[in-house]
Amino acid sequence: MDYSTFLANKAQLADSGGFEPEGLPSHLFDYQTNLVEWAVRKGRGGIFADCGLGKTPMALAWAEQVYRHTGKPVLFLTPLAVGFQITTEAEKFGHDAALSRNGQVAAPVTITNYEQLDKFDWREFSGVVCDESSAIKSFDGSRRAEVTEFMRRIQYRLLGTATAAPNDYIELGTSSEALGYLGYMDMLTRFFVNDNRSVSSRGRDMGGKAIEWRLKGHAAEPFWRWVSSWARAIRKPSDYGYSDGDHHLPKLVVRETKVDANRPADGTLFDVPAHGLREEREENRRTLIERCEAAAAKLLDADRAVAWCHLNDESALLTELIDGAVEVIGSDTADAKEEKLAAFTRGEIRVLVTKPAIGAWGLNWQHCHRMTYFPSHSYEQWYQSIRRCWRFGQRHQVEVDVITTEGGSRVLANLQRKADQADQMFSALVEHMNQARAIDAHRYDTPLEVPQWLTA
Repeated sequence: MDYSTFLANKAQLADSGGFEPEGLPSHLFDYQTNLVEWAVRKGRGGIFADCGLGKTPMALAWAEQVYRHTGKPVLFLTPLAVGFQITTEAEKFGHDAALSRNGQVAAPVTITNYEQLDKFDWREFSGVVCDESSAIKSFDGSRRAEVTEFMRRIQYRLLGTATAAPNDYIELGTSSEALGYLGYMDMLTRFFVNDNRSVSSRGRDMGGKAIEWRLKGHAAEPFWRWVSSWARAIRKPSDYGYSDGDHHLPKLVVRETKVDANRPADGTLFDVPAHGLREEREENRRTLIERCEAAAAKLLDADRAVAWCHLNDESALLTELIDGAVEVIGSDTADAKEEKLAAFTRGEIRVLVTKPAIGAWGLNWQHCHRMTYFPSHSYEQWYQSIRRCWRFGQRHQVEVDVITTEGGSRVLANLQRKADQADQMFSALVEHMNQARAIDAHRYDTPLEVPQWLTA
């Protein structure tokens, strides 16, 4: 490969500008119209809108604008089993959209899941939508590279996510890179400092050095201002000065149940609460039966519910213990996963047993308001799992039974710390974005008063 070819393979399409929107759908709320107008004018952007704020109708409206402007179709990428939901929304709002799993253009807005992307030719599309784009960072290296490679040669791009943590720098970096702005490593070197510090191996599989990235002391404001240049975040309409109207969340009830191990850890006379990841994992395996029995008991009277888990053994035992339960596991084929998740969405399954990594992104389950959860240190999985049910449009209070151990209480404390940090960061991000919105980049006719010495 010569150097010219190398550069061509790395290059992004030069023109990142958008165009003026025309004839946006009347069914959009005022804040949705505002966001779609910004995204169309931007050409490449991210909409970080909380669950239930209508990312799908906004993305469909954006895709239709791009199709009208270019005359070429738009590819709409979704997580597994979400495609049918997008198709239903498109039909509801009058968009010409259809599902495709064979790599063929099915409609002006062609919908498929990320797993099918390799079947499509980027040359056939003028725009691409990445639904639940926060999932991109969790893909393996080859899948993430495939998404970025597909997107980099397409002019119009939209990322949509209900990301809970704007302080997740990995996600922001992969989002920026997918949109054709700063690459992930470029972002880190510009705004962050690399902390290499020796750490104890306690609680780790291996000792050694931990690498952490933290914002440079003077870089916080420039960093969030930069993010605001290509993304918009909103948790509720009033963040943008609009009335919240019916956008009010029902009550969320989180109950903690602690179980005791029926035997102490190997080499100990009595049970000692876990400290560190290694001991937490060992404790989880020692209490697997007790935790699963406690979770099953919590869902005895549930009409519809989700039992979230992390281990294959947990999934199998929960399915055995819970009447009417159906499990979705990693070894299922993509079609099997999709059919089971869709069946639960349609209300045909009483209790769904699955892992957050499989079913916690993109699906709307307002028909369900009960769940059990085995906590881990992943705040995003915790947030996304709860938000499948606790979202705008839910008519019941949502009840979450957290089944844990004495050592697991530290995991819950860590999740709460991350939740508080995420709220602070999201508030700062919304503030910076409101400041960015106050500057109209398309008007240059406003008279300015300048010092007299400048006009002399």
